[in-house]
Amino acid sequence: MARPLTGMKLLPAAVVVAAVAFCACSESKQESIRIGADPEKFPTLKTLDVDSYISDSSYTRYRITAPVWLIFEEAKDPYWSFPEGLYALRFDNSMNENGSFTADSATYLSKKRIWRFDRNVRMLNVDGDKFLTQQLFWDQAQAKLYSDSFIHIERADRIIEGYGFESNQDMTEYIIRRPTGIFPTSDFVGGDRHASPAAGPTPPPATAPLPAAAAQAPQAQN
Repeated sequence: MARPLTGMKLLPAAVVVAAVAFCACSESKQESIRIGADPEKFPTLKTLDVDSYISDSSYTRYRITAPVWLIFEEAKDPYWSFPEGLYALRFDNSMNENGSFTADSATYLSKKRIWRFDRNVRMLNVDGDKFLTQQLFWDQAQAKLYSDSFIHIERADRIIEGYGFESNQDMTEYIIRRPTGIFPTSDFVGGDRHASPAAGPTPPPATAPLPAAAAQAPQAQN
């Protein structure tokens, strides 16, 4: 369910939970599962075409959409499942889009308060840094995001890639555990940040974590 990301900003996990829980909107179709079904295999509630808005201070702030939402509340470890993806959109006071988050599938462990997003996880923070990975965990209790997967970050001045990632919820303070490459945007074909890197050797992996500050443009020599 990946969608184009424009003007994105990562949304607080609590907002995603609240908006999805508030999905009793007219377009949604709910189906209760009969008693006696295996709670580990069959959801207690199935909702289709989730399309919800949530307001704050009299302004519409968020829109949450998902084709399918399954609740396994009677499972040994209760969880929610969004097998066909989850999309969150944020608005400013004038209802202009100023943030979004998307993933091809999502799972929420309700007791542990942990989200897991899988496949084509895409984000952009308030500074305009774009993030792409294939798996991301979101710990609400600790207010942090983390991943052991490959991460691709696009900044205004450079592209950063590596393995192992940890960040605050706003994606403004982050580190990469095993950086594998830092490429100036000028190394990309035609200056297109979405193109493949130009031919050339890849810098060797760094041995120390790479903080977000390390991605700032150099003042003198690199």
